[in-house]
Amino acid sequence: MYRRALAVTNGFSEVTTSRLRLAALAGLISLLPLFATTASAQVRGIGASFPSKVYERWARTYEQQTAGTAVSYKATGSGDGVKQISARAVDFGGSDTPLPADELTKRKLVQVPMLIGGIVPVVKLPGIGANKLQLSGDVLADVMAARIAKWNDPRIVAQNPGVALPALRIQRIVRADRSGTTEGFTRYLSEVSPAFKAEIGAGQAPKWPGQVVTAEGNDGMVKALAETDGGIAYVSYDRVVKDELAGVRLVNGSGVAVAASEAGFRAAILDSDVSRAGNDLASLMNRPASGAWPITQTSFVLFDAEPADAERAAQGMRFLYWCLMHGDDLTRGTGFAPLPVNLQARLTARFAGVRAKDGKAPQYMNF
Repeated sequence: MYRRALAVTNGFSEVTTSRLRLAALAGLISLLPLFATTASAQVRGIGASFPSKVYERWARTYEQQTAGTAVSYKATGSGDGVKQISARAVDFGGSDTPLPADELTKRKLVQVPMLIGGIVPVVKLPGIGANKLQLSGDVLADVMAARIAKWNDPRIVAQNPGVALPALRIQRIVRADRSGTTEGFTRYLSEVSPAFKAEIGAGQAPKWPGQVVTAEGNDGMVKALAETDGGIAYVSYDRVVKDELAGVRLVNGSGVAVAASEAGFRAAILDSDVSRAGNDLASLMNRPASGAWPITQTSFVLFDAEPADAERAAQGMRFLYWCLMHGDDLTRGTGFAPLPVNLQARLTARFAGVRAKDGKAPQYMNF
């Protein structure tokens, strides 16, 4: 505003110019509280790489609509997201591995599901494009546990009649960081394979048997796969679409081989207690609904339940509440799916329950 006032003084007398400067300065002083609020509105998030591209899309639109609120999200993995918000180093943390109720109470955090997506096995094999390779859950588990060593193994061949499978050694690409995507992927493999559960189990950083290729984040997995002939990796579905990767078709809970899709994620959540009973911790894995993608999971955010400063907390809460209430249209077509409306309506109470240490309630609806 001040610069604009100075710009129009060209050609005016020095007295007029001075008056304009004083008027502009007076106007600027009168607006200082507004400018201070806008300039200080720097919302910082960190954590899960699984939904990071959607968070970035939400952030850019929110910045435009709020005229100055800067939002940043750094994809460092779910484990780091929980660590950083627990230390109050950021305004919110992203995690694909939800914390149980006792941990939320202990850490004084609020946990809110934001969207649903799918984890997809992807391969780099000569002549085999997207959705050409089919695997059952137990065979995929044996591949990832290094019990199947080559792509032309009889068990893989039997599930892919007419597909020319190469005699390449299987190269497993796994996450190097503590990852909610890894936790979701290994949780699915543990559900479909008792042997995998006993030997490796579900976790953000499991001990993979044998030699593996490691990579940081979903983007790192995509890069490593491009450089690894015979490779198999697991990434979020949006990366499959964006980078035109060769996703694998999986046999779901109804015994039908399906390709990953946003419709498949919606089918999984509608067939679960997340939608039916409002239990956002319920598993979306291997649902028997027709078309359901078997490795579907919910992604969450965490924020402070008892912040030191109500206004500071409100900045981050405004962004997250806006995403929950207005982000559906921005989510569709990204490789993720929005939450069912009935679940979204129940989640608003979690925002309303936040109180700063002085008893004030953050004004999170002021956007």
